[in-house]
Order: sequence, then structure tokens, then C-alpha cells
Amino acid sequence: MGRMPKPIETSVPTRAELIEHLVRTRIAGQVATPRENNLSHYRKLANGDRHYWLGLELGDRWTDEQDVLAVMAERCGVVDDPEHRQGQDTIDPELTVDALDRMAARLRKAALDRQRVLLATGHPGGLLDVHRATADALRTAGCEIVAIPSGLTADEASVWQFADIAVLERGATLWHTHSPAPMAAILDGLAAAGRPLPDLVVADHGWAGCAAQRGLDAVGYADCNDPALFLGEAEGTLQVVVPLDDHVRDPRFYDPMVAYLLNAADLLEG
Repeated sequence: MGRMPKPIETSVPTRAELIEHLVRTRIAGQVATPRENNLSHYRKLANGDRHYWLGLELGDRWTDEQDVLAVMAERCGVVDDPEHRQGQDTIDPELTVDALDRMAARLRKAALDRQRVLLATGHPGGLLDVHRATADALRTAGCEIVAIPSGLTADEASVWQFADIAVLERGATLWHTHSPAPMAAILDGLAAAGRPLPDLVVADHGWAGCAAQRGLDAVGYADCNDPALFLGEAEGTLQVVVPLDDHVRDPRFYDPMVAYLLNAADLLEG
């Protein structure tokens, strides 16, 4: 590998310390997303609302809301009782850290093989710097961070790269989006320019779903009200999905999680 990145500005927590931090900051544990919202999204996905499919093609495999709930209980840690219809819901912090460990293994492979990596977010208010720190570490380890073609548009907005991360921009504002269209625009743009597609996509929302549906290696993050990516992971379409609240009160709360991830991926060691 090349020279190693500067350490991010936080110490690397142990697993136990990270779990305590995730629960205290409500990245996991008793999260802010209410049970009613979770169940509403599971129902809409099961009823075929493509907005909730996040770029994946789920066919008729997930038409029962209770099947969706079962996967979310297993992979995200929401309450598995179908009679729990309102109030508090949860993300299991043990599952969060387990998924971070799996993501770290894929990032380590990307670094060792000097792979081309594309990073993107539909949740810039919460996760932009999580992805930015990952991009910095991968580039310093010798990876190519894919530069997207210029002039791309999707959903009546511009697809830009900000701090190495692909985002949707409209009216001088970075947009929160679940749409797969921006990632589709990037992949189509790369193909039209005769450029190779990424070896790995690190993303969230429809950016991750679209990349995985097109057969690319994809890992990412998802909240407990975004079940599609977890279904994709269960089916093997996505390689890793990390369950977390994707927009907590302070984005700096994610720093210990990123330190843990990059250290587990051997991207912080000299």
C-alpha cells in the first residue's frame, strides 16, 4: 500500500466502547425513527411502491409486510413483535458493529487490490463526512476514487461530486434523496465515456441499491425505515448493509464509528 492517511480526529474505540457510544448517541439502540414510520415503509414496499425499493428489483418476492418485518428484525434489530404497532423502535448495536466488521473486510480488499471505488450519498446532512473519511483513507492506501463524468443530471437536478462523494445538487443545496436515478446517471455516463465501472460502490439509499442491482459490488448504510437494502443483502444483491440512524442530531457523532471501521479495515495503521 501507499502512505497511510492521517488519523481522523478521534481515538479508535473498542467494540464495547463503540456499542456504548452508538446507544448513547442514538445511532443505534432506541433510535428516533418511530415504529409507525417503520411499519408504514415496510407496508409500502410490500405493496409495490417503487420509491421504497431504492433501485432494487424486488419482483413479487416481498409482498407480505410480515416477511419484511422478519428480515428487519434479523438484520437491523427492530422489534420482531408484529403487534407492536406504535412507539419506540430499535436498532441492535451488536448488528451495527457486526456489519461494520464485514464492511471493513471489503474495504481492506479494495485497498489491497488498489481497486476503483465510487462513493455516494443520498443523506449528505448525516453521512457525507462518513463517506469522505472513507474516501480519504482508500485513496491514501492506493485506491482510485472514481471521478464522475461532468454535466450529469437526474431528477431535475445536477449530479455532482463534493469532497470526493457523489451527491444530488439543486438550487445550491445538497439534496436528501432516496432515488436510484443519480447513480444510474453516473454508471451510464461512465459507460458512454468508455470508462471502466467501479470495482466497489460505498453508498446509501438508492445510490447503493442501483449499483447493486446492476451487478456491482456494493456496501452501504441504511436506517430502520429503509428496508429495501436489507432485503437486498438477504438476497445477496448487496454485500453489506450497516444498520444505523442515518441522520442523528450531530454528524460528529459518527466519528468514533468511522474510526472503528477504518481501523478494522487496516486503513489507519502505519
